[in-house]
Amino acid sequence: MKERMGPKIQSREETKAEPYKSRSERGSESLGSVSLRERRVVACVACSSLPQKNRRPGQVYPIDCFHCAGKVTVMGRWCSPFKGVIEDVKGRLPCYKEDWVAGFRSGYRILAPTTYIFFASALPVIAFGEQLSRETDGKLSAVQTLASTALCGIMHSILGGQPLMIVGVAEPTVIMYIYLYNFARQRKDLGEGLYLAWAGWVCIWTALLLFLLAIFNASGIISRFTRITGELFGMMITILFIQEAIKGLVVEFRIPKGEDASMERYQFQWTYANGLLGIIFSFGLLYTALRSRSARSWKYGTGWFRSFIADYGVPLMVLVWTALSYSVPREVPQGVPRRLASPVTWDKRAVTNWTVIKDMAMVPPLYILVALVPAIMIAGLYFFDHSVSAQMAQQKEFNLKNPAAYHYDILMLGFMVLICGLVGLPPSNGVIPQSPMHTKSLAVLKRQLIRRKMVESAKEGIKLKASNSEIYGKMQEVFIQMDSNPENAVVTKELKNLKEAVLGSCGNNGAKGGGFDPEKHIDAHLPVRVNEQRVSNLGQSLLVAGCLGIMSIIKMIPTSVLWGYFAYMAIDSLPGNQFWERLLMLFITPKRRFKVLQTGHASFVESVPFKYIAYFTLFQLVYLMACFGITWIPVAGILFPVAFFLLIVIRIYILPKLFYRHHLMELDAAEYEEIAGAAMFEKNLSIRELEIPQGGEEEGCMEVCDAEILDEITTHRGEIKVRNFSGDLDMKHFQVHPSEETNHE
Repeated sequence: MKERMGPKIQSREETKAEPYKSRSERGSESLGSVSLRERRVVACVACSSLPQKNRRPGQVYPIDCFHCAGKVTVMGRWCSPFKGVIEDVKGRLPCYKEDWVAGFRSGYRILAPTTYIFFASALPVIAFGEQLSRETDGKLSAVQTLASTALCGIMHSILGGQPLMIVGVAEPTVIMYIYLYNFARQRKDLGEGLYLAWAGWVCIWTALLLFLLAIFNASGIISRFTRITGELFGMMITILFIQEAIKGLVVEFRIPKGEDASMERYQFQWTYANGLLGIIFSFGLLYTALRSRSARSWKYGTGWFRSFIADYGVPLMVLVWTALSYSVPREVPQGVPRRLASPVTWDKRAVTNWTVIKDMAMVPPLYILVALVPAIMIAGLYFFDHSVSAQMAQQKEFNLKNPAAYHYDILMLGFMVLICGLVGLPPSNGVIPQSPMHTKSLAVLKRQLIRRKMVESAKEGIKLKASNSEIYGKMQEVFIQMDSNPENAVVTKELKNLKEAVLGSCGNNGAKGGGFDPEKHIDAHLPVRVNEQRVSNLGQSLLVAGCLGIMSIIKMIPTSVLWGYFAYMAIDSLPGNQFWERLLMLFITPKRRFKVLQTGHASFVESVPFKYIAYFTLFQLVYLMACFGITWIPVAGILFPVAFFLLIVIRIYILPKLFYRHHLMELDAAEYEEIAGAAMFEKNLSIRELEIPQGGEEEGCMEVCDAEILDEITTHRGEIKVRNFSGDLDMKHFQVHPSEETNHE
């Protein structure tokens, strides 16, 4: 029988004998030295090696299997109310003062990440406000979504546990509030008049459920929401964005509901012209926004210009296409193209929600109890979305020093939902990708500060003709001085590559530092550090609040530009979604699949047979379509989150019976493990042409900025990629199209 091409599985005895290693440790160790065909998938310690009778409740085992993590680490905590919240407060309280000091110490530089994340937060909130205004007949608008985002953002930045996480009104909230409106207006006892009052009761129930989740330490079970759940939920939101963009463009060709059809701008020729202009503006915004998103990799322009376009290109394109919308001829009637219908902040329609608490007593008791049903759905969505946002904002690859506060943040979320419900605002929760984008922008800032100090130290040493070892010693001293809570062992490990670059620049450790140029060579060796503080989050929240004062300017944006922005958010979220990448692989012919290996690709491409990749992807596709179909069911569509909660049970009990365990570990991995491509053909490039100048010549030197480096290792969703290299360049052995299947264990 031919040798199997699947991963080799360790026996239970082998697993017991070997010390546990995390997935990232196993990946970096095995992929850096051996081929993917020789990888050994370590079995879960709790599942395979530890007998059930030997498990102790509450004991934390070193495992990376969510199936056991949920059972082993959480069971002992349910009986200890407030334990998680108290531990979070004790962990974060000593950092509170430094959170503010670090922000103000950064000076004017903190303005860059503040404005960057402000635009990333404000534009979606305005778009969601227009969506709510259209679907709720003006009961809610961009004024309410901006007010909620600003209010909750200020509360979270001052009192929240993890200030790097960004909160705002998200698409799940918009969907649920539209369902609540459709339900309320069809009930004579509620109607449109008591819609916000009944939504207030839903928020009260939601807040109570979130309080219970925080009190009883439920954040421990977030490990059961694996990649399959997160990516399907993300794809669901992507489909809803596309649906909203298409619906918006279709409406551009029609007379809006409640408008006077006899008006000149609603005559057929002008309605048709409005629709055509809508297509131009929406697709124009979509194309230019996507192009600007990748500006850092452009070949043209200086580094600062490319970074500026990449960071602020999307809001800049909104301004450009808004300006172009005013270039239509004077003969075109006013109202073509159509613009935001949101009222200004001081308009009567925009302030009625603030006194909704007076109407809550008028809601019939039966509907107060019925409000518990959507509250369960919303609490589950918020718990999942908020926890995942916090996880993404503090991924271990960011090397954060301050502890997490998952339980406390859920408690804070409960208070934010309660306050928003009582003042008639749609609640805010943690949002993706803004949260990891915020952390990434602060990583760039911290890196710049450390780099400047270390370069100054190195140049001073070179000027004094110090030895390479002395130069490195000074640079290490500066790094430790600027690094909060440094650990010598960790610092030594992280600066290992820098040490080798400095000491080996002249081929001998005692030589004087002439070959090492700190300006050119230091960037590739600096570890990631994040400026952990609260000032940027507070600043962007205050800027969002400032938008309420310029609603008359925001109303100038054409609605078609927002439909294009919805499409942009949908398409921009696809790269980095492994479900989407596997879906595209299904359309690649077998003889062309080797092309996948020539570029960066997920690790499962080389370790899982294509047959099982296809089966797993088709299962996800069918399940996604079923979830999307539920949203079209009148009234009952509000139960669509149940399908995602059910997916946890399917992942634990059903999928292991349909797929091999080691295949599931790859396809449903906790980390985004990417393998660098193996280029097979180099066209007309000699070794001399590929060399990077190391000397003092300025011409020909590679220009790579900090943000570009971080962009390369981060997905559009904000997930840090675990980069590895395949040690086997023999393409015929890769698992893209294996000739033989792997047997059961």
